[in-house]
Amino acid sequence: MTQYFTLTKSYINGEWVEGETGRVYNDLNPFDDTVVADIKIASKAQLESAFEAANKAQKEWSKNPELRRSVIEKVIAYFKEHQQEIVDVLVAESGSSVLKSNVEVAFSIADLEESLKMIDQVNKATTVDSVIPGKVNKVYRLPLGVISSISPFNFPLYLSMRTIAPALALGNAVVHKADIQTGISGGSVIAKAFEEAGVPAGVFNSILTDIPEIGDTMITNPHSKLISFTGSTGVGKHIGGVAGGLLKRTALELGGNNPFVVLKDADVNQAVNSAIMGKYLHQGQICMSINRIIVHEDLYDEFARKFVERAKQVPYGNPKDPSVVIGPLINHVQMDKALSYIEKAKEAGQELLLEGKREGNVLTPYIFGNVKNDSDLAQTELFSPVVSLIKASSDEEAIEIANDTVYGLSSAVFTSDLARGEEAAVQIEAGMTHVNDQTVNCLSNTPFGGMKGSGIGRFGNPWIVDEFTQAKWVSVQEKDMEYPF
Repeated sequence: MTQYFTLTKSYINGEWVEGETGRVYNDLNPFDDTVVADIKIASKAQLESAFEAANKAQKEWSKNPELRRSVIEKVIAYFKEHQQEIVDVLVAESGSSVLKSNVEVAFSIADLEESLKMIDQVNKATTVDSVIPGKVNKVYRLPLGVISSISPFNFPLYLSMRTIAPALALGNAVVHKADIQTGISGGSVIAKAFEEAGVPAGVFNSILTDIPEIGDTMITNPHSKLISFTGSTGVGKHIGGVAGGLLKRTALELGGNNPFVVLKDADVNQAVNSAIMGKYLHQGQICMSINRIIVHEDLYDEFARKFVERAKQVPYGNPKDPSVVIGPLINHVQMDKALSYIEKAKEAGQELLLEGKREGNVLTPYIFGNVKNDSDLAQTELFSPVVSLIKASSDEEAIEIANDTVYGLSSAVFTSDLARGEEAAVQIEAGMTHVNDQTVNCLSNTPFGGMKGSGIGRFGNPWIVDEFTQAKWVSVQEKDMEYPF
């Protein structure tokens, strides 16, 4: 068993401290339900102490760009040196395939490397023109202070790091809460890397706790200046409501109902290849996963036939096997949800093109065909290897169907006409659209975020700089002013 599963304590103010509630969480391997770690849940008082430590440490941290650079460079080196061990943790704790785990570590390193470019963006001024004689106007970009980071179970390492790395690079301190189901890979691994890199006490804190214990403290603590959250739209709305009442900033990356649009002139074979990847990576448990496949009626039958045949061949089973693509769903609740979506679709008379099966905690692909976009199935974020195929009578209708959802995170368009594809991409109401590629894309130097019910704010450099800093205008009157009274 990897060393990281002994890191069952919270990391607060530079020390590893045992949870004080007396409650123990059994951290399970989602494939076989074996216990990989026993985590003692931290208390609300311990969380509040983490915020106190972060607030105390932040100002000195923000004044030292050389130290920030040194720490982040050492964290990058740590992740590269320990990549295989971290991959093993992700496989065992989150049910990720070996492929997905390696991608996740690579994404995390990329965000750390990109964050190095942000270090010099704070505590410095730019001069702007003035119409007032003798006045010099300067705009300073300053750290916010302490940032609350809340990450989910599906990409626990990366979806934590994409907040933590830029927040720290920009001179903020961080109090981080990973989903307890992936508390080691989403919290303790990161804390260990920063500890080894010499981060000052209090600058980064990782707490292993759960919502029944802490309630809204991650949002309401007075030291928290911004709440960065990745997760469901329902929880995001709650966070936004509470934070709004306190006039606090939020960065919310929420759910998706991501369309994969196949236009009339698309290359069907390549579209199928792409859709298989975008649907079944990590069992469909990604906010960007393809949820609806919308195909022009002229290509629908061919696409459906080939997609079903490919889906039958996707390897499934124990994610420790490097050949496996589809591993377990994260827990039994998620499995029950997926099975309920399937049963309801069957009861509603939805055409079943491929009937999968439950094998232990693994669910194999289910494909429903000729789905109506206003059906419960098509309007639900399935977060599983279940997908809807929808027939469109025209390219224009395909775009209309793609937009007919409360969500707007990621999307894709397939076509042989790249100019037409780009035009369609702009028309789709989503924060991200990929022409001739699948929906699961992420780059550290592009704006990542959604429209509509899929969230507020943008990750990625330089957009995240605006999110995690505040602008301050300083004017210097170099010549005496003459006032009218």
